[in-house]
Amino acid sequence: MAKFQNKYRIESHRKPNWDYSEAGHYFITICCQNQKHYLGKIENHKMILSDYGKIVEREWHESFALRKELFLDEFILMPNHLHAIIIIDPVQTHGRASQSYNNEQQSSEAQQFEETQQTAEAHGRAPLRFVRKPKSISSFIAGSKSATTNKIDDFIDERELPIKKFNRNNKFWHSNYHDHIIHNDEAYQKIKNYIIYNPAEWDEDKYR
Repeated sequence: MAKFQNKYRIESHRKPNWDYSEAGHYFITICCQNQKHYLGKIENHKMILSDYGKIVEREWHESFALRKELFLDEFILMPNHLHAIIIIDPVQTHGRASQSYNNEQQSSEAQQFEETQQTAEAHGRAPLRFVRKPKSISSFIAGSKSATTNKIDDFIDERELPIKKFNRNNKFWHSNYHDHIIHNDEAYQKIKNYIIYNPAEWDEDKYR
């Protein structure tokens, strides 16, 4: 864990210099805060979704239906985390005209980011580690965490449940997530099988 001005800050799990809006297959794991079993339970080697889990599952499928450049491959909710293979295929939505726009937009974003970095350093603040690009994995996950948390809070309000709603001081999701870039078919098949059989191997799960 690195220090800035004698304070520790959490290192990013992102691969340095990798553009997470690039086409490819990504293995994603997102955990609940403090590994709480918010999403359900395992019974007879099968995942039984809680009310929160049903909300998360529904929101994830609806989110991908709205994003033409993102595809949800294998996906599973576990009691305190989820696994997914996400495919980015920008060719499905971007022609030459939009590609030209994207290049200009990314150039502008890069310039703004560099200016922000310089301003932060000039004022003695920690420089930013990365900027979320539109249509990137990090952008999607940030939006997904926010949307699912809001829906769960709505559920709590609608049912008038005597429990705390989720916010900055009472998080539903862990602030970070794990990712792995899938480089070949062998790795893809191995990860796909891991996700499919994850409930049956819950007793050995490292996220348990």
